[in-house]
Amino acid sequence: MAVIFSHPISRALLMGSLMTGLSSVAISQTQELSETLDNCGYQLNVSAPPERVITVGQASTELLYRLGLHEKVVGTSNWFTDVAQEFEEVNANIERLADNFPSFESVVSKRPDLVTADFLFSVGPQGVVGTREQFHTLGTQTYVMASQCLDQDSSRGVDGVRTAMFTLDNLYKSIRDLATVFDVQPKGEEIIRDIQQREANAIAKAAEQNLGDVSAVFWFSSAALEMDPWVAGSQAVPGWMMSTLGIRNVVESNEVWPSVGWESIAKANPDFIVIAQMQRRRFEADDYEKKLEFLRTDPVTRHMDAVVNDRIIIMDAHAMEVTLRSIEGLERLGAALETFKNKS
Repeated sequence: MAVIFSHPISRALLMGSLMTGLSSVAISQTQELSETLDNCGYQLNVSAPPERVITVGQASTELLYRLGLHEKVVGTSNWFTDVAQEFEEVNANIERLADNFPSFESVVSKRPDLVTADFLFSVGPQGVVGTREQFHTLGTQTYVMASQCLDQDSSRGVDGVRTAMFTLDNLYKSIRDLATVFDVQPKGEEIIRDIQQREANAIAKAAEQNLGDVSAVFWFSSAALEMDPWVAGSQAVPGWMMSTLGIRNVVESNEVWPSVGWESIAKANPDFIVIAQMQRRRFEADDYEKKLEFLRTDPVTRHMDAVVNDRIIIMDAHAMEVTLRSIEGLERLGAALETFKNKS
């Protein structure tokens, strides 16, 4: 794949050590089998679909699989949870370079012509894996999921600050970008139509429930169980889920994953607590069972209505980010609320 790079547009350095995004990719067709991409300030000319891809992030990995491009993937990394069941067979035949972040050397040793990344902090100005310039000087193209930077200021906060509510259009942009790069646009549109229908169904079911004034908080993880939790801000993916289903988020911050004290959360006393389940074990609170134990034993949280009445929803952590599983998170939340309502 032939790629031409220009100088990057300067931007503020990435803050914090966790997930951030990249600005959207604008793609304009210049001629058959040739695309010009503006990817976060880098001008790229793509003359042919990539043949050897390394993925740094589960979102881009599963998106490539869903697009039918698993034969192009020669290595994966940075997994939050198990691969989706529908991809288990194809994923089993692809090397996993690391559960978390691979070294720059391990990536380039596979001679990729494309490296995809879910977050800017992994491949970007202060890349945990490497900077874009490091890859580009070796002739390797880089692509960070465009959805992660749409309506988001990644220079502020730990994980960035949303400037507008997430919508599935953010995800669709990523789907269309990669579908265009690999010249499989019809497949990309098929995926989008499926998600659109599922969102419409979830909204219709929520409307039938007539939930009234229902509130919730999403707990992703914590650096330590005794420390303030990372909870979902008002405009990221979980905020979209709640807003779509008519649920009030007790956290009003525009940060993607702000750190909020349990005393403040207990004072807001949400009707539901949604906790993330993942296979990653970077922090003690990554384990959802330890989250449950904490909620039920901590002197502050154990008195919250959601804990006393067992209104705790366990959700795939990957669904709480901009991924193909975001729609599954919306469906899971809607189904759980319906179950709780039927029990009341």
